[in-house]
Amino acid sequence: MGREPLKGGGPRHLLLSFARWFDSWAGAEEIVTVAEKRLDGFRVVPFLALHLACLGILAVGWSPVAVWTAAVLYLVRMFAVTGIYHRYFCHNAYRLSRPVQFLFAVLGSTAVQRGPLWWAGHHRHHHTHSDTEEDIHSPRRQGFWWSHVGWILSTRNFRTRLDLVGDFARFPELRFLDRFDILVPVLLAAGLYGTGEYLAVRAPRLGTDGPQMLAWGFFLSTTVLFHATSTINSLDHMIGSQRFQTGDDSRNNAALAVLTLGEGWHNNHHRYAVSARQGFYWWEVDVTYGILRALALVGIVRDLEPVPEAILAEGRRIDAAKGHR
Repeated sequence: MGREPLKGGGPRHLLLSFARWFDSWAGAEEIVTVAEKRLDGFRVVPFLALHLACLGILAVGWSPVAVWTAAVLYLVRMFAVTGIYHRYFCHNAYRLSRPVQFLFAVLGSTAVQRGPLWWAGHHRHHHTHSDTEEDIHSPRRQGFWWSHVGWILSTRNFRTRLDLVGDFARFPELRFLDRFDILVPVLLAAGLYGTGEYLAVRAPRLGTDGPQMLAWGFFLSTTVLFHATSTINSLDHMIGSQRFQTGDDSRNNAALAVLTLGEGWHNNHHRYAVSARQGFYWWEVDVTYGILRALALVGIVRDLEPVPEAILAEGRRIDAAKGHR
């Protein structure tokens, strides 16, 4: 006999929700029984706490080293999301050795956007059902707020879709990172705090300390990173231009491309998702692709998937017909 549907608010549900703060696979087999679209109130607590902790910058003040740390961590981790979680784990747009694959997965985990298998599984589902009733974060179907943030806080979307990421789920080290996805963020936060305390003693002229580095480098930088990433799910299916008829609402948006290091060329991406390049033409700036090219030159990544010439020609014909470039 199968398990009864998981009831929201029951003691078992609350216990499992708490357990998933530390082991994100806890009770995963029961999550599939949750049919309704609802938020998991207990799981929302860490998300809200992350946002509220940003107010800590008012108490700890600022210093150039703390602000620069927040900015650098935003950029490094945005690349980790766009270049690693998205273009590698979701779309296999290039190849890595197994050790580098693990190191890249660890870097991606610092973004505090769950594990690589969870991220890839849900994104692959999105591409299969983009802007249909089955899409888990379509602004057309569920509205802006659900597509931007609500879906990630829903019980039904919490489990890792291992059925959709069999190519990477076969690696035990990736399964470990995905299951215990809190580990790397905690280590990052602890490292920032420890670095700040070290600098407070060894380089007091920098005017920073542990609480300040934690507030700026972790809480604020991570929160801004999350919302910048989420604009691709929400705003990039609402605002921008559509060069290609992809059957969904994906758009190209230059402002979002700057914010996300190249992900804003979303209509291009939905036309040919497996390319390592999303800014298909020279005027479509794609910082993530530039970084991948540099990593390829030194042999860290290999076999970058190009945009087929036929698709580039198709885009040029469309632009010419519309009187663009």
